[in-house]
Amino acid sequence: MTNWVDCTTLDQCPPGSSVEKVVNGRIVALYNVDGQIHALDGICPHQGGPLGQGQLVGNVVTCPWHGWQFDVLTGRTEVNPRICQAVLPVRIDGDDVLISLKDGMP
Repeated sequence: MTNWVDCTTLDQCPPGSSVEKVVNGRIVALYNVDGQIHALDGICPHQGGPLGQGQLVGNVVTCPWHGWQFDVLTGRTEVNPRICQAVLPVRIDGDDVLISLKDGMP
């Protein structure tokens, strides 16, 4: 079952930016790539760095702690294709950005 949760507003995530939010106790990283909002689990799998505070260049975010990079469209890293960050579905409702959290997700 899908649970759409209000996360932020469009003005809080302008094009080219990344934003970190806590939604239902979960850290979520939001990115605006050319006017499209994308969301990833906000905790870097390397050592728990804050992906929502990373630098976004094109569609690649760099973790500010140790430089791990992820494609925000797919969650994949170029270093190891087996490592994939969880991508969260996004829906826009007016100016509100909603993300989908599935039941049972941490």
